[in-house]
Amino acid sequence: MTADARARAMGDLREWIVKQGLDATEFGAFLEMLCHRLVGAGLPLLRVNISMRAQHPEVGGFAHRWNRQSGMIREEYLRDTSIIVGWDQSPLKVLVENPEPELRHRIDPKDRPFRFPIFEDLLEMGATDYFAQKLYFSNPDGPIQGGYQGNMGLLVSWVTDAPGGFSDRDLDDLRALLPTLGLAFKSGSNYMTARDLLRVYLGTDAATRVMSGDILRGSVETIRTAILYFDLQGFTRLSETLPPETLISLLNDYFGEVVRIVDEHRGQVLKFMGDGLLAIFPEIGEGQSRLAAIDAVKVIRDEMDRINDRRRAGGLPVTGFSAAIHAGEVLCGNIGGASRLDFTVIGPAVNAASRVLGMCSALDQTILISALVARPALAERPALVSLGQYRLRGVADRIELFTLD
Repeated sequence: MTADARARAMGDLREWIVKQGLDATEFGAFLEMLCHRLVGAGLPLLRVNISMRAQHPEVGGFAHRWNRQSGMIREEYLRDTSIIVGWDQSPLKVLVENPEPELRHRIDPKDRPFRFPIFEDLLEMGATDYFAQKLYFSNPDGPIQGGYQGNMGLLVSWVTDAPGGFSDRDLDDLRALLPTLGLAFKSGSNYMTARDLLRVYLGTDAATRVMSGDILRGSVETIRTAILYFDLQGFTRLSETLPPETLISLLNDYFGEVVRIVDEHRGQVLKFMGDGLLAIFPEIGEGQSRLAAIDAVKVIRDEMDRINDRRRAGGLPVTGFSAAIHAGEVLCGNIGGASRLDFTVIGPAVNAASRVLGMCSALDQTILISALVARPALAERPALVSLGQYRLRGVADRIELFTLD
């Protein structure tokens, strides 16, 4: 390919990259198409790796890795870099810990032993040259922290198997490509970050609705759902006696399992309220939400016992719980002020569920389930036992309450 033809090809490629960013093309598909286009433009690529930080409480970052022989793979990394296999001996770690924007190493068997163990693997693939770049995105909401783990940005490594390695023209083309590539990935990562954070803080269903534009104050719909209130017992006493770090660890230990169980039973945790949480199980079939809520609370009861056994064995403080299930029609949507909205549920059924929870202590029960949930499920869930009818504060009619035997 002539120099002019290659220059035109690279210019066309930069325009194509911008379009992919505007179209929010999925990162893996984007990178795979990009690599094939770069090879077509005359760049002798064998392997390409693009890594970015993730805004997620558990996932610290992700990487898309393309290989000319094996195609594309995606990997996710936890926030603790100490458990990422090979990170301490990675050339990318050296790159992010030093001010230089790029790092290059020839891969020649005469240079053994290599400074970085990954070069042995690359040499077996036929690699002759390694070139890595970094590009940080500006942080308008605060100072940039030290190291890639504290920054939003892009790490890219390019590997070739061309005899003699990358040419000067190859490196110049890759340097010219990086800002456009970074802009496209930043565009896609902004959407992904917003989606992931909304899912973490609002739940999957609410996040989907918000991302699709359901954001007007007062935008609500009526749904039929089972309602679960869950509360840790003795939290006031614990909060007065435990160090803050121990208290937060306790909450995360118990809530982590409760959230997992609710998710596995197609429920949605809407909010945490100090030592408790509110979850719903929207109707997905006649009576299915009630059965899902009953099954979830039974698993929660068993899991709480396991957590307490584990914590006692480790010398950690333990606690009990109370849970209440009710059902009915609720208003679900955006409620609040002009600049601060909450995606939640309201209605008499929600209030009644809260009153049922308040009866746990009076009846000396861990779990209470209203007749609206329990009666239709008696044939499928024979462990339900009636405790009689009770008048609840603020609820007009007496309600029959059940527990799990």
